[in-house]
Amino acid sequence: MAKDFLRENNVAYTDYDVQSDLAKRQEMIEKSGQMGVPVIFVGDEMMVGFDKQKLASLAGIAA
Repeated sequence: MAKDFLRENNVAYTDYDVQSDLAKRQEMIEKSGQMGVPVIFVGDEMMVGFDKQKLASLAGIAA
């Protein structure tokens, strides 16, 4: 859902597969304290899970 939302709004993003990339998985856990996905960073702001309104606000787009 998060990736679909970003694509639909032409927001560039980097997608990391934390299931297969152990270094990125460890980084995600250290930064978020979470094992679940998605963990989304917009600048220094972190969001765990998909919250359309919050993501739109952080990305500066209309929801």
